[in-house]
Amino acid sequence: MKNLFDESVHQEIFQRIKSLSAESQRQWGKMDAAQMLAHCIEAFKVPLSDKKMPRMFLGLMLGWAIKPKLYNESPWQKNLPTAPNFIIKESRNFEAERTALLELVQKFYDGRNGGVGKFPHPMFGTLTQEQWGKSMYKHLDHHLKQFGV
Repeated sequence: MKNLFDESVHQEIFQRIKSLSAESQRQWGKMDAAQMLAHCIEAFKVPLSDKKMPRMFLGLMLGWAIKPKLYNESPWQKNLPTAPNFIIKESRNFEAERTALLELVQKFYDGRNGGVGKFPHPMFGTLTQEQWGKSMYKHLDHHLKQFGV
């Protein structure tokens, strides 16, 4: 599995995000391109947070069993359920969301030597730096493929 902390992978993701356009059509799901970018921004707020987030009850019960799927080689299924705070229904400004996501991807990469994931994931618990790098790559890759980039 690729790791977002690797320079070449970081550059690949940057280029894929930059190649996305407001007119890019989803191949599955309900979000448009701007909403997908906003969704990914919410995901990056978790490992970049300076505040501990409460563990979800479902995560305490099942997170350990699902956790390896975050960063293994198997692709994610289409239309997986997501946490309510990651669901973006309102219209968003594509350029503003893309700029914000690129900034967060850079901040994540810059924290590759221990500056991310200071606290356990609310659903999946403690992740190593390698697990964070792989899981964040896998999430972005999933959604960029959703829009054909």
